[in-house]
Amino acid sequence: MNFLKLPNLLFITFYFLIFCNPLFSQKLDPKGRIFFKPDHIIKSEITNKDYLIHMSFPKNYSIQDSITYPVLYVLDGKSTFGYFESSYIDFEKIEDVILVGISHKVNGIESKINRFNDYTPHRDTISERKFEKNFGVEKGTIKTGGADKFLECLKKEIIPFIEEHYKTNSDKGISGHSLGGLFTAYCFLNSDNYFTRFGINSPSFQLNEEIFLDPAIIKFTNNKIWEIKPTKVFISTGENESPMMVSNMIKFSMFLKKRNYDNIDMDWHIYRNETHTSVIPFCFKGTLTTLYGKK
Repeated sequence: MNFLKLPNLLFITFYFLIFCNPLFSQKLDPKGRIFFKPDHIIKSEITNKDYLIHMSFPKNYSIQDSITYPVLYVLDGKSTFGYFESSYIDFEKIEDVILVGISHKVNGIESKINRFNDYTPHRDTISERKFEKNFGVEKGTIKTGGADKFLECLKKEIIPFIEEHYKTNSDKGISGHSLGGLFTAYCFLNSDNYFTRFGINSPSFQLNEEIFLDPAIIKFTNNKIWEIKPTKVFISTGENESPMMVSNMIKFSMFLKKRNYDNIDMDWHIYRNETHTSVIPFCFKGTLTTLYGKK
């Protein structure tokens, strides 16, 4: 060995350890988390709302190795987090995946107001007046049509934060129920390959029906080819939900299934005897097993 070159070699090694190691060392260790407590609170400058982040990790997740994982972003994570790590789901049959629950920090009526704004693709003044009356709030309290801003918040604020601090890869999925299902369908219909796995559960297609659902049906009918990356989609509802919700879900699913796009692996399911609320654990399990089930 040329010992004159040894200092240079040591310098290069030192440089690599100091400046390249943060790629791994900056990742957060999920140990010491408190069950049901949010892992993070993210304040969005785009939507001007605070979001709670609840996370669940594969059992072998470690910051000591270089393994990265796909991520499923679950809307209304505060209410569904109990299923993330429960015995209800056999995670031995599921691919290793990081689950990230996203929900609004506020509770009660404020949470409902935020959901109507963030999860709806288009302005729907008829639904605004209807739900203001149902909730007993003043006219103008509920505003719909903020899905574009919330999607921007996901892409520019929430997801970059997760990717910076945890061992993720480029495989991203999104899942939601009710209004969250509507937002997930919005992401799917406007797919730019950012997400490639979608859990569309009990979608509230009755909101924005004429300006969202009907154009979706026309899209499936008229476009024989959809040039997106290989994509998985799971769509579901409960049998005992409102007739309109069930019929709209069936309509959306059947037209998509009939088109049979080469690059879309799609399945749909109606859960017998389940209501809008009782179906949640079943549709979450169905989402995981369909989108991430081991072959």
